[in-house]
Amino acid sequence: MTVYSIEVDKVSKSYGGVVANHEISLKVEKGKITGMIGPNGSGKTTMFNSIVGYHPIDGGSIKFNGEEISKLRVQQIARRGLLRTFQQTRIYSKMDCVNNMLISIPHRKASWRDMLTSYSREDYETAETLLEFVGLYQKRNLISGELSFGQQKLLEFAMALMNKPEVLLLDEPTAGINPTLINGLIDRLHRANTEFGITLFVIEHNMRVIMNMAEKIYCLAHGELLAEGTPDQIQTDQRVIDAYLGAH
Repeated sequence: MTVYSIEVDKVSKSYGGVVANHEISLKVEKGKITGMIGPNGSGKTTMFNSIVGYHPIDGGSIKFNGEEISKLRVQQIARRGLLRTFQQTRIYSKMDCVNNMLISIPHRKASWRDMLTSYSREDYETAETLLEFVGLYQKRNLISGELSFGQQKLLEFAMALMNKPEVLLLDEPTAGINPTLINGLIDRLHRANTEFGITLFVIEHNMRVIMNMAEKIYCLAHGELLAEGTPDQIQTDQRVIDAYLGAH
């Protein structure tokens, strides 16, 4: 029996009079890599924001591991193991890479003052292991704001892994990354999926990347679900072809 980590059922979201998502339904299979594509303005990021609790939805249902989460806050959802990354990196640019990793650990202390003084040796080892995993070990003591944009994205990915997520939503992971680094990033995403057992849900504009990575792909256009299927089905779907050609 197929087990789904995320189940979205007829979810709608509007901003003022603008409909960003209209009755979208999709499922993310546990342990797999699922993709979401669509022209700019098609509602992909809004859907990600809805899933992780960044805004209330207007209607529909969102379930994580069978539990309704559409009324929960971001932190409540994150504590259940559902996290996301962003198109623009969200790192602590004045801190070095190791401290970026440490501050990403779910912290239950009330005081920010305690944050950099209460980590165990194991925490440091985990941080350095994950920095090595994403190829940033040699830069672990550099101030993160000095990294290239692509390296900052790799750092953000490592920071997300520090939380030991069950499901990770990645918003344009290859955008702005030097083409020479993309294959390495793809390899690390696959390894996060296979070795760490993390379910991935990926928004991606690079068609070569998403077609080689995802087992199932959803295509949005004008805030609605346009098509769904395997990479082969999506690549030959005339509705998808028209949506992209019409967007340029």
